[in-house]
Amino acid sequence: MNHENSAFRRRLERALELRKVRTTGMTAQEETELAAAEETERQGRRKVGDAARVDYLVRDAMAQGKFDNLKYSGKPIPGLGERYDPDWWVKGLIQREQLSGLGPKAILLRTEDAELDAKLDAMYSEKQVRETLEDFNARVIDARRQLQGGPPVITKTRDADVELERWRQRRESVAQAAAALAPEKPAKKRWWARIWNGSG
Repeated sequence: MNHENSAFRRRLERALELRKVRTTGMTAQEETELAAAEETERQGRRKVGDAARVDYLVRDAMAQGKFDNLKYSGKPIPGLGERYDPDWWVKGLIQREQLSGLGPKAILLRTEDAELDAKLDAMYSEKQVRETLEDFNARVIDARRQLQGGPPVITKTRDADVELERWRQRRESVAQAAAALAPEKPAKKRWWARIWNGSG
C-alpha cells in the first residue's frame, strides 16, 4: 500500500513536470539549469554586504538627482555641535509650531529662566523686579514638588537681592552707554557775549 502511494506520487510529479515543460517550451534539463542559475544569483545577492548595498543605493540616488536642492544643502545643520539635550524634541516642536505657554513645567521654566534678565531689564522699579522674582521662585518650587513625571526640574531659584543688584548694574551701564552716544550740545553763549559779538 505504501509502495503504491509512493509510485503514484512519483507519476504525479513526473506528469506535473512534463506539463510544465510543455507550457514553458523548455526541456526538463533546461528548467533545472535555469533554477540552479537563479539560486546561484540569489546566493550572490545575499553575500553582498550591507555597506556595499548602501553605497550602491546612495550612488544611484545621487545619479538620479534625489539629493539635489535639499533643505540644508551647503549650510550647517542646526544644533549639530551643541551638547546633548534630552528635551530636544520638545523644544524643536515648540519652536517649529511657535507654541507658547505649552509643555512640561520644567521646559517652560528653563525657557523663562533664559529670558528672565531681558524681562527684568524692561521693568522700571525695584518693586516690579522683586515681585517678578518672587513669582518665578514660587513657580520653580511648586514645579519641584509636583510628581507628574516628565523631565526633571533643574531650574534654580534666583536670589532677589543679587538679581536686584545685577539689574541696577545693567541699568547703569545702559545709561552710561546712552550718555556716551548722545551728541554734545553746543555751549550756549551768554547774553553779554552775544551782544559783544554782534550776533542776535
